Amino acid sequence: MTAEPAADGHAHSHEAGEVTPLTRNSLTVLFAGLIYVAYALILTAGFGLAASFGKVITAREGLLWGIAGFASFQLAPSLGLAPELPGTIAADLTARQIWWWGTVLSTGTGLALLAYGRGYVAIAAAVLLLAAPHIIGAPLPDAYWGVAPPEVAAMFSARVLATALTVWAVLGWLAGYLWSQEKA
Repeated sequence: MTAEPAADGHAHSHEAGEVTPLTRNSLTVLFAGLIYVAYALILTAGFGLAASFGKVITAREGLLWGIAGFASFQLAPSLGLAPELPGTIAADLTARQIWWWGTVLSTGTGLALLAYGRGYVAIAAAVLLLAAPHIIGAPLPDAYWGVAPPEVAAMFSARVLATALTVWAVLGWLAGYLWSQEKA
């Protein structure tokens, strides 16, 4: 399709399938919301499992679970694979996903053992599980390069992690509060 001159004299193109900033931002918000709904489902499934072992989940417990969710799903993986700016170089996607899932499962299990385990064996296993993904190491690209300055990447990572901590904490608190109201 060709660009047609607008009334202000500038050419504007209206290609089929063109994504506007409003559309891109709306889709980002929509999919982030869906991801956090999935995280809420994981939290409440964990609440159900804990309740089956006699643990009482309150808003305070939910907040702690939310912080543990943040540590498992975002903080621990970010120690090896920092949040990436779009368009930056990265290692193989499959290798990164396998390492990320392994880190999430290892960290979550390690934190659960620290919180609910009993004895030195549970503590030793927890420490081993928490350290294992970082001893193995995340897959890294062969070379580093990019179009964004490192300061922008650092600011992006900090904002992603701060937002994630806030959302996980609120999500955990709210889920714990609603869980305790349901049981009351």
